[in-house]
Amino acid sequence: QVQLVESGGGLVQAGGSLRLSCAASGRTVSDYNMGWFRQAPGKERERVTTINWNGAYTYYAASVKGRFTISRDGAKNTVFLQMNSLKPEDTAVYYCATCHDTSCSITTNWGQGTQVTVSS
Repeated sequence: QVQLVESGGGLVQAGGSLRLSCAASGRTVSDYNMGWFRQAPGKERERVTTINWNGAYTYYAASVKGRFTISRDGAKNTVFLQMNSLKPEDTAVYYCATCHDTSCSITTNWGQGTQVTVSS
């Protein structure tokens, strides 16, 4: 079992940047496909991005493509989400999760989430 802890959220103005971290313990993140998800108030949770176990494959939702970048650091056992050119509609709680495959249709472990708020 792997434990995930997200950090790095906060309040930022539109156009700004944040880098979220998803630190893993118990197992190495290199064993897993990893995904970042977000959920805004009153909206369904959506998948933002996925990275496969060795970093060779990534997926981005259309709404974030070109602005967000997912990466992983095996030495730090951490997955990152670099978010640039943030928009108010990016406001949400962001979660990382381990995924059964790169579609992330099946997830197994979740972090507690980190709040991102983008002001206009």
